[in-house]
Amino acid sequence: MPTLRTPRRSGPAQDYRSSRPSRSSRFGRAARTLVVSAVLTGQAVLFAPGAAQAAVCSPGTGSCGSVVIAPLSQQPPTAGPCDSPEPVVCRIRAQTPEQREKSREIRMMYHGLLVEMDREECAMRAAGASEEEIARRMVQLRNDAKEITRAGMSPEEVRALEERNIAKYGNPLGPTADQLYAKYGSWEAVTAASTRTSVPVDRELGLEYRECPCAVA
Repeated sequence: MPTLRTPRRSGPAQDYRSSRPSRSSRFGRAARTLVVSAVLTGQAVLFAPGAAQAAVCSPGTGSCGSVVIAPLSQQPPTAGPCDSPEPVVCRIRAQTPEQREKSREIRMMYHGLLVEMDREECAMRAAGASEEEIARRMVQLRNDAKEITRAGMSPEEVRALEERNIAKYGNPLGPTADQLYAKYGSWEAVTAASTRTSVPVDRELGLEYRECPCAVA
């Protein structure tokens, strides 16, 4: 039975930073691989055809990561009013079926980076990092993941996301760790906010993200 991550006291603990792999972490290596791929291929999608499928877990296996739960909508782009309160969902509905396929691949890649975040959080807890250290690291990695996946989007899509975040947080990538702490009131809540995904967006693309327990290697 896998052991799920549990909150750890935020008092004195061994210095995680002294043993932290930093840029050589698995997340860092995955991020750099994706960026290099984009530079070398010049493609909007940051991985080779079929690579996204390798990150998919089979429903019912208890695995974690990105799970395909429904086929993509083949409806033509909607031009009228959107009934979803989520702006990204409305943008997906305004896409062609081919564009939605690309959006799903990018979303699956983003889920893959969330898996690496789950694993790094587990490693930090095992090393005795404080809740604040974990939260700040997760916010940093979340913003890194946003920046990486936006490399696969059109300039118009990126501009819309950045304008929303600048208006709301004063930061094109989203809220800072301190802004999230002011909003939620605890570092544990900041970590939880940084490692979750938008369920409405995932469902619109026929996906579900399953969090990885700390027992996952």
